[in-house]
Amino acid sequence: MRRLLLVFIMVVTSCSENKTVLLPEIENAEITNVLDVSSAYIFYDETQQDSTLFNRKNIISTTNWLVNVDKRLTLKQVLPHLQYLQNKRRKASMHKNENAKNYFTCNDTTIKNLGFLEFTDVNFNTESDSRFSKDENLCWITFESLDRITTSSSLDFNLEFSKKAFKSALETLNQECNESSKIVLFFNTNMSFQDYIEIKSEIKSFETIISNDELFFPL
Repeated sequence: MRRLLLVFIMVVTSCSENKTVLLPEIENAEITNVLDVSSAYIFYDETQQDSTLFNRKNIISTTNWLVNVDKRLTLKQVLPHLQYLQNKRRKASMHKNENAKNYFTCNDTTIKNLGFLEFTDVNFNTESDSRFSKDENLCWITFESLDRITTSSSLDFNLEFSKKAFKSALETLNQECNESSKIVLFFNTNMSFQDYIEIKSEIKSFETIISNDELFFPL
């Protein structure tokens, strides 16, 4: 608990300047404790709302990384920094720790403490490519906003729903997308980081068939 409290203090206050990070909120996090960590911060700049402040000077390649992102930022603002961190992790030196992972730090409202979402293997793609074969059994979920979510698949399955119907829609999706399927997530870059984290938390039960390649485009 003491370690978690210290981490929380680090999230709220930068080492050199007082800068606030409003952490994204989740419920019932599966991971509530991470040891051997170093931290990066992506701050919301209240004086320039289209800008971010990225503090990565404290991350150590051999540790687990806690990435603290202000929930008010949009994905468009955050993505370049996440891509940088993922590339840095993958291009680590010979001192690389193969077991080190990357986590988003969140505020778990159910326990009133920190919770964490792992994203070590996620590829944040902002350019179209042909990495998905036409022969693959794909289920696409497009998140334009929490109120407009659509699915489509190579099985001619289509569904439109909102966040209120998210869980029931996921049950339907589970029936349509079996273990041989691959779910591909498509996000609107204008979506807030809070909404992105909320979605990622909700779909954890599908992680075995969700592609590590996430696609991000302005919609």
